[in-house]
Amino acid sequence: MSEMIHETLRSLLCSLGDAIRDAVVSGRTHLDAVRLSAVAGQTGGDTIYAVDKISEEAILEWFRAHWPLEFPVQIVMEGIEDELCFPEGTAASATDWKCIIDPIDGTRGIMYDKRSAWALAGIAPQTGEGTLLSHIIAAAMTEIPVTKQWRADQFSATLGGDLIATARDLRGGGVEIIQPVPSRAADFSHGFSSLVKFFPEGRTLTSQIEERLWDELIGLNRSLSPQIFDDQYLSTGGQFHELITGRDRMIGDLRPLILRVLDMESQLVCHPYDACAWLVLRKAGVVFEHPLGGFPDAPLDTKTGIAWIAYANERLASRARPVLMRILEQFLT
Repeated sequence: MSEMIHETLRSLLCSLGDAIRDAVVSGRTHLDAVRLSAVAGQTGGDTIYAVDKISEEAILEWFRAHWPLEFPVQIVMEGIEDELCFPEGTAASATDWKCIIDPIDGTRGIMYDKRSAWALAGIAPQTGEGTLLSHIIAAAMTEIPVTKQWRADQFSATLGGDLIATARDLRGGGVEIIQPVPSRAADFSHGFSSLVKFFPEGRTLTSQIEERLWDELIGLNRSLSPQIFDDQYLSTGGQFHELITGRDRMIGDLRPLILRVLDMESQLVCHPYDACAWLVLRKAGVVFEHPLGGFPDAPLDTKTGIAWIAYANERLASRARPVLMRILEQFLT
């Protein structure tokens, strides 16, 4: 019975992702980058831009119209400061589920029409403030493509089910099943792997750690041609997509660890809503863990910072994990 409920919730999260995608695609039609990138507010987790407001309105409308009464749920997402539950008027203490949402993961890329963003959602049984990322039993990530792109991917999974991957043709509405395969490479040479360094804060230390890692794993300057390629996709969901589809072999986000050792404060780190689709990553066969070991757990909130590392397969993880952990102990203690 529980798996049937989980499957229903997975399907609902996919439908929610579709609604967010369609709202953003439609809403940006007559807006240029200047208007889409206008600052609309500030939350404890990030800057809210005009394009984010489009998705927030779509989420509220969707929940009011489609969320089943038999699954009372609390919503956690940026831009919602007050307690929000459905059916509306329900107290959080009376809900059975907690749903964490990143309406647009990759706002900065999509508002300038540079690269796809992703609508992310995960849901867990409600246990109040003790509800954790690891408690998520269903998750979905839905692509919000740039204007020249006709295809939008979607990945979803339940705790007891398999990865479900589809591609929607936005021109005609057709949907096809796709079979993404993470990289099966046994080493990192001549592939894409990177540590997140989107912003100036902490970039130098991150680069030093990364350079030491590759020097020990493959030996830098042993070849006239670089063997490690770096691609900074400014979206956790986008990074997950690159790992799921075999484009990247390793991606790590060390920002909370880096900023802590540098005694720097920044809201621009990975949060639980950014990583809420971790279940999809795992179901694809990707190794997802904390850089210092274990699962990168955190409360389902909008403020906690999360450090994580993901490898396309266990062979790559086994090669890099002990080296990275040793390097991190040297740099971060």
